[in-house]
Amino acid sequence: MKKISRKGLLILAAGLAAFPWLAKVVPGLGSYPEVMIYAGIYSLITMGLSVLVGFAGQISLGHAAFFGIGAYASAVGTATYNLDPWLCLILGALLSLLVALAIGVPTLKLKGHYLAMATLAFGIIVFIIFNEEVDITGGPDGLSRIPGLSLFGLKLNTTMSYFYFVWTVVLLVFWFCANLLESRIGRAFRAVHGSEVAAMAMGINISSHKVQAFVLSAVLASLAGSLYVHYINFINPSTCNLFFSVKLIIMIVMGGTHSLWGAILGAVLITFLSNVWLHAFQEWEVLIYGAVLLIIVIFLPDGLAGLPEKIKGWAGRGQPGKAS
Repeated sequence: MKKISRKGLLILAAGLAAFPWLAKVVPGLGSYPEVMIYAGIYSLITMGLSVLVGFAGQISLGHAAFFGIGAYASAVGTATYNLDPWLCLILGALLSLLVALAIGVPTLKLKGHYLAMATLAFGIIVFIIFNEEVDITGGPDGLSRIPGLSLFGLKLNTTMSYFYFVWTVVLLVFWFCANLLESRIGRAFRAVHGSEVAAMAMGINISSHKVQAFVLSAVLASLAGSLYVHYINFINPSTCNLFFSVKLIIMIVMGGTHSLWGAILGAVLITFLSNVWLHAFQEWEVLIYGAVLLIIVIFLPDGLAGLPEKIKGWAGRGQPGKAS
């Protein structure tokens, strides 16, 4: 892992450790730890999408489906069959892995908007299954009475305990992804993104690396879905609809598709935008997201993670030239 990533990881960990304390002593921050739980859960998906979209160069509009697979695997397994929550989480991840392999091998041969449409169709099909298989998923009414998680005998049934648990998982996933991207596999992802022809000439198995990135992002989305349902103890199809897939893309575009830090930043900002700042304007939510996305794409194509470099460029252009 790069030195800056390691240093940033320590700073983030320290900030997260202090955040719940600040929420208690600073007026108006009392509800923010719960919002940060959702932001952490979504960060797991956006980091996977950052690897897939920003580094491997593949688009997906169907990751809400993998989130739903993980969520429903945990919900059905625990609420219907009384299985252990951790076992259901693993089963959901394995199911998402298998589905990602089955979907990824044929669809990742497509490019551009064809790939986007294929993953979009996959997401719609999975949503319809969740909605129509009433005997299994509960249909539009969903499933409730989903038990929470326990870790080493400690029940994670409070906001603070789940906050620390979720963000510990986020930090571990960040560490894993950062090291992966600095490895031979990560360099192969970048090569595929840069030029498939050049990557093929270097002996890189293009199809294999595309599928690897897709599977990793699917498993992380499934993990996020499981953590989500064990926190809110409820799931229905609207949780993993098409708009959620679009919102995930907005998160990584806002933060910066080529940055894991940007993936987390985008998830945090959009979650706060949705749950706090725009809570009174939910009927305008789609319009506002569209406007935000348009502004970011036009003025900050590298997302907020690229803003420091953008500012340096502006400052450099504003300085007078040296006398010869």
